[in-house]
Amino acid sequence: MTTKKTIPYPYKLLAGIVFFAGMFVVSIIFGAADISLADIWKAITFSSVNSDILIIQEIRLPREVGAALVGAAFGVAGAVMQGVTRNPLADPGLLGLTSGANAALAITLSFFPAIDYYGIMIACFIGSALGAAMVLGLSMAKKGKLSPLRVVLAGAAITTFLIAVTEGLGILFKMSKDVSMWTAGGLIGTTWVQLGMIAPFIAIGVIVSILLSRQLTILSLSEEVAVGLGQKLGRIRFMLFIVVILLTGASVALIGNMAFIGLMIPHIVRRFAGTDYRFIVPLCVFFGAAFMLLADTVARTINMPYETPIVAVVAMLGLPFFLFVVQKGGKSLT
Repeated sequence: MTTKKTIPYPYKLLAGIVFFAGMFVVSIIFGAADISLADIWKAITFSSVNSDILIIQEIRLPREVGAALVGAAFGVAGAVMQGVTRNPLADPGLLGLTSGANAALAITLSFFPAIDYYGIMIACFIGSALGAAMVLGLSMAKKGKLSPLRVVLAGAAITTFLIAVTEGLGILFKMSKDVSMWTAGGLIGTTWVQLGMIAPFIAIGVIVSILLSRQLTILSLSEEVAVGLGQKLGRIRFMLFIVVILLTGASVALIGNMAFIGLMIPHIVRRFAGTDYRFIVPLCVFFGAAFMLLADTVARTINMPYETPIVAVVAMLGLPFFLFVVQKGGKSLT
């Protein structure tokens, strides 16, 4: 008999950190303006000032920091949702959270056009909660066991409805261009002020997710096991639900509508991290951030000097992945 050797988790985490750091440097270097490693060092240390360094400090750095924060948030939110619902197709974008945040954003801009960025972020939090509540409510309208397929179908229906509400408000209040810029998804114009507002919420969400990762692992096995081990299911689910709202609402406030990241990253991480969420959640932080940096770099460089919507780049990768997950787990989706 032979024993299969596994790589210790600290090495896997280190690989994730290195991958993230490498993608961050790549995302700063590549773009319409040529940037060198020396310029990056000068920009970080504030040792010199020229046009390239100003581009890094005021445009590229805040944009890529925002991409990393959003990628980490969506990756962790997807992992938490998949663990809580035991649904391999769970994703903030597929279960009404991002579309709910977008609808709330459109309502806020329609009736309160002078609202500040903090108000927009609060509206996105509320919209995420309402979108998820509508999906879960519709999924549980029929008596019986809540199936992953029913949740996905309810998510598709509610998402379509909320998108229609968003577009209808844009037309009614003659602000379709502003709404479209948000819903298209993008990081153009990200500022340090915006990052200062969303970063604490994302940090809190990630930290709480890591602290509750043990309970999430138990909950992902079965409710009977969780109850038998003394877990307070209602309290844990509520706290994790709040975490997902914080992560999704803050991300949508910055980048707009974005799907599939929360679906893909946890599945990729589980391939080499196993099913223990104490290992999955921290890795989702770095791999989610690295993936978002990669997607943003591709969006900026694939058709220079023009920019491709990042949501289109993510969808090109995410939709085939979604279909693959459906095909692979089809028997368990009924």
